[in-house]
Amino acid sequence: MWKKTGGNRDIKQENEALRDQAGADMMMLLTNWRKTRRRRRACRYCLCAALVCASLILGGMGYYNLYNQIPSVLRIKADMEQTIDLGVPLTGEMVAVSGQDESNIPAGAVHIDLSRQVTMKMGSDQSFQMNVKIFGILPFKQVGIQVIRDQELTPVGAPIGIYVKADGLLVVGVGDFQGVDGISYCPAKYAVKSGDYILQFNGEPVTDKKDFVRRVEECGGREITLRIRRGDEILDVGVQPVQNSEQKYKLGIWIRDNAQGVGTMTYIDGDGNFGALGHGINDVDTSTLMNLEDGTLYQTEIIAIKKGRDGEPGEMTGMIVYSPERILGDIYYNGKEGIFGHCNEKALAMGTEKALPIGLKQDIERGPAQILCTVDGTPKYYDVEITAVHLDHDNVNRGIELEVTDPELLALTGGIIQGMSGAPIIQNRHLIGAVTHVLVQDASRGYGIFIENMLEH
Repeated sequence: MWKKTGGNRDIKQENEALRDQAGADMMMLLTNWRKTRRRRRACRYCLCAALVCASLILGGMGYYNLYNQIPSVLRIKADMEQTIDLGVPLTGEMVAVSGQDESNIPAGAVHIDLSRQVTMKMGSDQSFQMNVKIFGILPFKQVGIQVIRDQELTPVGAPIGIYVKADGLLVVGVGDFQGVDGISYCPAKYAVKSGDYILQFNGEPVTDKKDFVRRVEECGGREITLRIRRGDEILDVGVQPVQNSEQKYKLGIWIRDNAQGVGTMTYIDGDGNFGALGHGINDVDTSTLMNLEDGTLYQTEIIAIKKGRDGEPGEMTGMIVYSPERILGDIYYNGKEGIFGHCNEKALAMGTEKALPIGLKQDIERGPAQILCTVDGTPKYYDVEITAVHLDHDNVNRGIELEVTDPELLALTGGIIQGMSGAPIIQNRHLIGAVTHVLVQDASRGYGIFIENMLEH
């Protein structure tokens, strides 16, 4: 009996242990199920968040791309029928703007389906605005429509030597020097900075680097007042010169008063004015667009060509003789669209090609085109391919993407090289733009500016 009772007790204990174990297992299963459920819920949330982010990114990219397919400014030739084909699923409402910026077209009277080709003809005495909308309701973008006169330009494609005089002295940088006591000084460190233009020295205009250095050295250590232009601001700053180890007074400023280089003339118009480069002349150290006081074009001969390679742009080396008999004209404007000025008789003689009508950006097609440039002594047309047209690029100098396809030019230069900036781009017997930059990773490819942008300076 004792053994039987003990056996029952053992069985009871085993049952209780089994129940406890089952309960523990059940709790473990329940805990794991809850953890799995939480993980799955977290994964769903993460997946939903990722989908939302991806949708926002794709939507933003789509919006951006669609926005850039529509130009902020659309130029139309006066009294000529022109076809506009933007191919975007939007509508535009035309508004004619009077001198008081009030529309003289009733609201909603003229709607344009921008997904289809549109033919326009406008007079030269009005300006317009097109309000682009989504579904004809939601505002999307405003497009300024400028009516311009048609004109013909003579493409040139010849090399030119360039000399420009800065309007003031460009501050390239500031630096330390050793004083007579052996200590390093930089008096101008907190007074001026790279990109400033020094306009006056103690109230007197200054435009010559050597003259500025002489005035500092002869100041006797007295504080100097400099008038500088910093962006759109005019500031007066005081600087105390310090003697260097050679007992000459210095400010610790690196300055430049001119720039020289070689480029290509793009066109000559009917009034003897020229456009060249397709981009502005920037200081090599500060990348600042140089403020121009005056400038001169000179005849130049290309004496060497360094062939471009992927990752290493090539260049043309020109010989410039700065003598009066080699002057081609005067430069009166240096801007982001290029350099512009007036030709003399020698420069006019360079325009040997037939004048061509201008082609507006909406008329440019992807496909074959030509550039006119000089790499072997005389201007010559070379084949290129227009690979992309950006109607509203945020960089005015990169509206056109092109690739050199001409075997002869590729053999001579490897593609686009420095010094070729300004080479006119021709398509369908229209002057459409000028070469501006080379793509460093691929010397055969580069960028161009629309000719209409060069003409708006």
